[in-house]
Amino acid sequence: MKVLQINSVCGIRSTGRICTDIADSLSSLGHECKIAYGRETVPDKYRSIAHRISSGTDVRLHALCSRIFDNSGFASRKATEKFIKWVKDYDPDIIHLHNLHGYYINIEVLFEYLSSANKPVIWTFHDCWAFTGHCAHFDLIGCSKWKDGCECCVQKKSYPTSLIFDRSLQNYKLKKTLFNSVNNLTIVSPSDWLAGLVKDSFLKDKPVAVINNGIDTDIFKPTESDFRKKHDLSDKKIVLGVASAWGRTKGLYDFIKLSEMLDDSFKIVLVGLTEKQKESLPPKILGITRTNNTTELAKIYTAADIFVNPTYQDTFPTVNLEAISCRTQVIGYDTGGSGDFIKALKMKTVKRGDISALCDAIKSATTKDSSVNYKNIAIQYDKNLMYTKYIELYESCLK
Repeated sequence: MKVLQINSVCGIRSTGRICTDIADSLSSLGHECKIAYGRETVPDKYRSIAHRISSGTDVRLHALCSRIFDNSGFASRKATEKFIKWVKDYDPDIIHLHNLHGYYINIEVLFEYLSSANKPVIWTFHDCWAFTGHCAHFDLIGCSKWKDGCECCVQKKSYPTSLIFDRSLQNYKLKKTLFNSVNNLTIVSPSDWLAGLVKDSFLKDKPVAVINNGIDTDIFKPTESDFRKKHDLSDKKIVLGVASAWGRTKGLYDFIKLSEMLDDSFKIVLVGLTEKQKESLPPKILGITRTNNTTELAKIYTAADIFVNPTYQDTFPTVNLEAISCRTQVIGYDTGGSGDFIKALKMKTVKRGDISALCDAIKSATTKDSSVNYKNIAIQYDKNLMYTKYIELYESCLK
């Protein structure tokens, strides 16, 4: 079986690592996989299977066009036409799409090929961009225009940013036509929450499978360390937050407010900050810059008493899983796929933005709650199990 995956990045960040993990699983079973990507660097290990679609210059031009014309996904025509020639030469059995936004591919050219190629297409939705006229997330503002037809987008200046024109209605209509033109298309959602949204969208007639994101349970497990001693936190209850990029929607400012509400028996630790963000933190918060050392991250999860995820919009954040796999309980906002997951495990959620309720939940939480079978939960979300499900889906589609 020959599989082609298409994503904005390869081998880096969450979606890029999902691609390479799937490729590793395929390779271990004797299958072949290539990953076509749009931007940034690829880890040395995966360069032999990676194929870049757009040059750095083309990505910048695509982003510039999007800033002016609100046409993210509709530029990079020549680069995509060249890429389609490469795809025809490679002749994959299965084409697996991931993030098509990111200023690197022309979806008109891509889907004209997909609709005529008569190959099974899998598309994993990591956000909501595929069925809106502009944005990747709309949960924060409670928008429902995407159900019937986007226009006059109030998030025009959010990613993918447009500073001048609003083309959300035209984008919506084109996406609806293009994406429904592929008969043999199966959508994969990492959460039941997002799958439910798809069923309310213009893609409601497409089959949808739920395959949760997975984690490496050989790395994310109880891992002893001197983290508490190193940071003089031996007598503190550690309240941990982790994100790849901190900002308003991830709850950074909510943590700052929490630090004013929690007494000195608690210490907030935030991982994933920039140096500039670290410098602006109040003294009650310990800031740690982003780390790619997953073992080091497992040590911090294990040292924490409570993991708090005050995200304002999310599909299925793996940080929740990583914390649980390290035997640390999770508290968070009742937001999207994150809130659904936390509630399913009978852990505590509070209304999004209710910092007082979040503070009360933290104060009343039992450290390392013994009523939760953390180990069994982690086993259910082991990444190898998740990627086995993908391969089973490939085989099913080919049949």
